[in-house]
Amino acid sequence: MKLPDLDSQTIDRIIEMAWEDRTSFDAIEAQFGLLEKQVIALMRREMKESSFQMWRERVTKRTTKHLSKREFIAGRFKSHNQKT
Repeated sequence: MKLPDLDSQTIDRIIEMAWEDRTSFDAIEAQFGLLEKQVIALMRREMKESSFQMWRERVTKRTTKHLSKREFIAGRFKSHNQKT
């Protein structure tokens, strides 16, 4: 999968956001322009295999990672580093 050229600080922030339970893939896309598949590819590339597998299992079970599946919108926590 083709990934844009990202500096190490941006990659670190994307990984941090991807690990956060309440940060959706939509928020990552709005801030960095990466689709969910690209975030997954980035995580696979940047993490050890065991850490990636743990993350994938965790994310797969989280409805909060997808805005359309959330039961809540208003009042959600928003990091100061997050644009949307």
